[in-house]
Amino acid sequence: MSRQSLKKQLYSQIARIGKAACHGHRLELLEYLAQGERTVDALAKLTGLSVANASQHLRVMRHSGLVTARKEGLYVYYRLADDEVIRLLISMRKLAESQLAEVEQLVRSYLTVKDDLEAVPRSELLERVRNGLAIVVDVRPPEEYAAGHVPGAVNIPLKDLEQRLKELPREQEIVAYCRGPHCVLAFDAVAQLRAQGFHARRLEDGFPEWREAGLPVEKTAADVSATRE
Repeated sequence: MSRQSLKKQLYSQIARIGKAACHGHRLELLEYLAQGERTVDALAKLTGLSVANASQHLRVMRHSGLVTARKEGLYVYYRLADDEVIRLLISMRKLAESQLAEVEQLVRSYLTVKDDLEAVPRSELLERVRNGLAIVVDVRPPEEYAAGHVPGAVNIPLKDLEQRLKELPREQEIVAYCRGPHCVLAFDAVAQLRAQGFHARRLEDGFPEWREAGLPVEKTAADVSATRE
């Protein structure tokens, strides 16, 4: 095999990853899988896709090596094949933010207006928690929290936040996080907390970025009902 032929074949195989990820629905599915493994039914419900459509996208990504699957009884669970997939998602997001004016406009129009204060850097958060200066609130659903979360974080899903405000101390800063830097859950949580007089800020990104950075992660058991594929 000539060098040129080898290079063409290698690029052709590498391009399979790009083709598999090159769809808005698939990127959304990957974002949810970056929080933890899920069944097809759960992913379809989260994304608003039909089960058949979600299954089709997952099959494409499985054949390209982006996701893997395991069967447990009647259920099939999908998960990311490797943390490199998270790095790919982060790189694509950062590139889109820096090169696509449409992305910048969407972020500025729908997210920055919700909170223009500087977010808390990952490097600063653990130190603030250790010194008793901050309480971390994970506003994702319980199953995502159970699959992995920032050490010491309290799980208060956004829908329950108003009813559980009395659990949070007013003398400490509250740092909220969710699925990533564009996850509106954290923005809405911070807005609710500030409206109630809390000193609240967001983490600079979300749990997948935290994990990808090699920072410590905690897991807990959860009683989460499975959904059949």
